[in-house]
Amino acid sequence: MRVAILGAGAGGAAAAVEMTRLGHDVRLWNRSASTIEGFRAAHGIAHTGVLGEGFTPIEVITTQLAIAADCADVLLVCLPTLAHAALAQCLIDAKVISVPTILNPGHTGGALEFSQVFRRHGLPPPPIVEFSTLTYVARLRKPHQLVVTGCAKSVRAAAMPGDQSALTSALALYDCARPVANVLVTSLSNVNMVLHPPGAVLAAAWMEASGGDYSFYVEGLTEGVARVMESLDAERRDVARSFGITLPSLLNEMQAVGTIECDLDAGMGLGAAIRGGVANRTIKAPGDFTHRYYQEDFWYGLAPFLALAAIADVETPCAGALLHLGRLAAGPHAPAGQRTASEMGIAGLDKDALLAFVTGAQ
Repeated sequence: MRVAILGAGAGGAAAAVEMTRLGHDVRLWNRSASTIEGFRAAHGIAHTGVLGEGFTPIEVITTQLAIAADCADVLLVCLPTLAHAALAQCLIDAKVISVPTILNPGHTGGALEFSQVFRRHGLPPPPIVEFSTLTYVARLRKPHQLVVTGCAKSVRAAAMPGDQSALTSALALYDCARPVANVLVTSLSNVNMVLHPPGAVLAAAWMEASGGDYSFYVEGLTEGVARVMESLDAERRDVARSFGITLPSLLNEMQAVGTIECDLDAGMGLGAAIRGGVANRTIKAPGDFTHRYYQEDFWYGLAPFLALAAIADVETPCAGALLHLGRLAAGPHAPAGQRTASEMGIAGLDKDALLAFVTGAQ
């Protein structure tokens, strides 16, 4: 399959390595030349971890979107979800408007927002599928050394109504992809929305004082943080139930993904379970408020979640408090925009209308 991977951060680099090693024709794109200069100079990606240790050549590494997407069978988007709307606009500008697109991941409302950009221009959206979480736990170490500490065992995958070719491609590329009913299921299965904001808010002073020099999922995951996570997770599952969706707890979802071990002691709590996870164990905390744990998981995780909760008419005081405190703490570093109901194209819909919209039953 001809796969254009859009985004050359750690997730995109990991995807480029895995897809190439699986025999696909891969082109890697990034908007910023500085992000890919090391890969371009080396003509590929050096990597260690669960995808193996070695070097994987990548034939085409480019900043030109039209070149990356030329003759592609599928676009595999591995960008922070806050970049989805801008990327959709870039695709429209480059006249790449019909290639099946996989958002890896979509997080909360990614497919809704991505498709809405096309509609706003009077264009039919391309076939779109979103994953509930990124299929890799990966980091880039200088100089452009990819370290992959985990690959997802299971992620949820859902397509926007209509053409299902993006979902077909997603299932062909990823054995871990599990199709679900609609994009509300994937959006409300966003692990990072529950996993990151509690620790990011409660340890903000430690982050600022140390520059993030502590392990986010071990030292930063105290029992107090875990209790706030559990409260936020309960709200997430309440909103899902209001839409007729039954979701597992954060602990069970992370076990399915593979970031919490499956052979836990029966009485182990959420905090201890996350601290014991191998894939995330060495990941450092954010260094400042510009880190994606703040920029992405608050305004493109909690914010769209609160929009869905409002439509479901479910109270979510924990999520609302975290978003408010996150904005106060980030101050001038808070982004100007966020993923709203309007940006997702669902403003003014009630619960039944939203369900009809995501299922194609309008």
